[in-house]
Amino acid sequence: MNLSQPLAEIFVPDGLPPDQALARTTHLALGAHQDDIEFMALAGVLACYRQSGRWFTGVTLTNGAGSPRAGLYAAVTDDEMQRIRVREQRQAAQVGEYGAMVQLMYPSRAVKSSGNATLHDELRALFGACRPEVVYLHNPADKHDTHVGSCLRALEALRSLPTAEQPRQVLGCEVWRDLDWLPDALKVVLPVAAHPNLAAALNGVFDSQITGGKRYDLAVQGRRAANATFLESHAVDQGTAVQFAMDLTPLLAEPDLTPGELVRRHLAALAEDIAERVSRCA
Repeated sequence: MNLSQPLAEIFVPDGLPPDQALARTTHLALGAHQDDIEFMALAGVLACYRQSGRWFTGVTLTNGAGSPRAGLYAAVTDDEMQRIRVREQRQAAQVGEYGAMVQLMYPSRAVKSSGNATLHDELRALFGACRPEVVYLHNPADKHDTHVGSCLRALEALRSLPTAEQPRQVLGCEVWRDLDWLPDALKVVLPVAAHPNLAAALNGVFDSQITGGKRYDLAVQGRRAANATFLESHAVDQGTAVQFAMDLTPLLAEPDLTPGELVRRHLAALAEDIAERVSRCA
């Protein structure tokens, strides 16, 4: 892998050569920022954690320079923040025993619009080197522009691969908008209650964001608990923590289907579900 950005890196916690580390990947998550992967794709981390023959690889697209900051980090410059966030993401990879952690270190503006051939080629090469079975992305209904851009750039690269090299499942995960609004039949339900100590440790690694002014650790824990309880009104809880995902695999199977049209289909299904329930109870 030849990565174009000066601070880009492939970090392998157990010291295996990068090409071998990437090649063993079974589950891959691609997030916009350092910490996105841990908050949105915990299901992938847990699926591989100390499991023989399963390896989790994380990919972060941006350098994290523009993050809000306060307290201890209030006076930290963008350059310093980049180095801090890179270290935190490496620590998370060690805690979660990832197979590899790739940090591409692009500025956000390079991710939010299409046409960056270098980024496209790097993502395509990464997917080809990893050949994952399952891919976790941001979802196209997220309300953060960089998250949506990251999702779309990843989908563009995945769709450019030969069919035989594409993953069997692509999931769009919740971060800056939850996916509780999806009709139940369209939700991909990901139980994430196992190893709560590991989940807490992964969340807590990102001190620059948490102490720096955003309690993501509490927010994501609360969302997972709320999802588990409010998933089903007429049954007892089947777990204590659940994340929802949107199935993006149809975007690989249907080349003419756009991410925007997929979201519109889901919104139409939601509107129909609400209207039918109101009519039934009127």
